[in-house]
Amino acid sequence: MIESSVMLTPVASVERIVGLAQQAERLGYSRVWVPDEGLATRDVFVTMAAVAMATETIRVGTGIVNPYSRHPATTAAAIASIDELSGGRAFLGYGSGGSLTLNPLGITRPRPLVHVREAIEASRALFNGETVDLEGESMTLRGAGFDFGRADTEIWFAGRGPKMLHQAGAIADGVLLEFLHKPSLDQFVGAVRAGAETTGNTPRLCYSTMVITNMDRIEEVRPHMTYRLVDSPPEVKATLGMTEAQSNAIAVAMGDGLEAAGRLVLDEWVEPFVIMGSVDECAAELTSVMSAHGFDEFMLVVADIEGAHDLLEEVAEVVAAT
Repeated sequence: MIESSVMLTPVASVERIVGLAQQAERLGYSRVWVPDEGLATRDVFVTMAAVAMATETIRVGTGIVNPYSRHPATTAAAIASIDELSGGRAFLGYGSGGSLTLNPLGITRPRPLVHVREAIEASRALFNGETVDLEGESMTLRGAGFDFGRADTEIWFAGRGPKMLHQAGAIADGVLLEFLHKPSLDQFVGAVRAGAETTGNTPRLCYSTMVITNMDRIEEVRPHMTYRLVDSPPEVKATLGMTEAQSNAIAVAMGDGLEAAGRLVLDEWVEPFVIMGSVDECAAELTSVMSAHGFDEFMLVVADIEGAHDLLEEVAEVVAAT
């Protein structure tokens, strides 16, 4: 049976997210990823701490946090604190940040490759208990350190760009390939493996998308395809037949909310990103995708928190059939 985890975006109350995490633990999901979406959601670390205190075995981490809106050293300290609180169940997921998170804060993403690399390297040193002096291109640390980190804390990376994935393959403990264009998965995985070969690294690979056994759920996905489509590489947009004007229109409409922007997302842009069908059909496709690309873990994206209880049950059934 495939190892499975779940992403729970804290768009609902912390209490609600905690309840879903407890349900996921009971159903056998191995970890909860909590995204940092800035002002669009509850605070990621408050939510993670609450989940850690209310669960016993499930791992909990950022899915993802960026190195722009939070200093990587304080992020590392927060993860180490939650790891201590949870008895060693925390992990750190990094990415370069997306439009949903950074645009409302007026933050741009200069030199994302450098920012992410320095964030991962600094976090690893801090988890190892080192005193870090760094005059980096993206951050400065002077005599920085703490004594409550765990040296083998997993550091994951989530992203789409080939250069980012190549770098992640070289330095990260795991790479999350989340809500990507399925026909292009070979390219994404290939970039990770090529990077890993340059350093001899052996990162775990996690594949993530939405599983739809009830066709009505495509409407839950549509609003959340907006920022994913806007942030997709140009070659994926071209394959989808999405023009620059259409991408720009979605980006502008996001200013009025994801529901409004989602009305501009066509069905044919959603289907190549998700797994759809009956329980048996979804199980067969999921097994095929995981095997074909050598993924170690599957992570379910929960698009609609209101329907999450039933979705967790449905996808647990799919995973059990793999």
